[in-house]
Amino acid sequence: MVQFKIRGGRGMVPAAKLTFIYGCMGSAKTAQALIQKFNYEEKGLKVLLLKPSMDTRDGKYIIKSRIEGLKANTKIFNKTESIIKKFNSELKKIDFLIVDEVHFSTKNQIEELKKIVDDFNIPVYAYGLRSNFKSELFEGSKRLMEIADDIKEIESLCHCGRKAIINARYRNGKIIYKGDEVKLGRNDTYKALCYKCYKEGKLK
Repeated sequence: MVQFKIRGGRGMVPAAKLTFIYGCMGSAKTAQALIQKFNYEEKGLKVLLLKPSMDTRDGKYIIKSRIEGLKANTKIFNKTESIIKKFNSELKKIDFLIVDEVHFSTKNQIEELKKIVDDFNIPVYAYGLRSNFKSELFEGSKRLMEIADDIKEIESLCHCGRKAIINARYRNGKIIYKGDEVKLGRNDTYKALCYKCYKEGKLK
């Protein structure tokens, strides 16, 4: 049963916890983050939307879904910044914190998100990938798997019908198994696959 608290005289909001919502690329994570933001704000609640600065695919200060027209302005942080120090004034005024592309965060920044939950009593929803194209956990995602209060998966399917769990990187019709961890891209660069298709190099 969900517990509720009254925060700042702005109504009833869920008891604070750190929630990690993950899925493969193309599983509509960003869409769900933006819809959640809209739903809370429609009820008069204050939401702070953040993303790591390295995600520049749709613009430096924009979070955009593949669903046409679904986007929002966001604030950003880089790998060397303290989230709590940078957004301290905002944290004193908001009811919810939503972070998109959270896998690009550092271990220390994830621990800060937990501190925001515990010390500021603000619910934090962190959306992102669990693993990279090598099927290895991102630093931020690994720490979230270890300390998040709640972990939810947005499931998607591989082309073969099995559950997709790998964000396979490809080029010229072939899966790439080596390279730098971070390479920004969309459907022209990545495809969600099951582990079997990934290991066997089957893109379709």
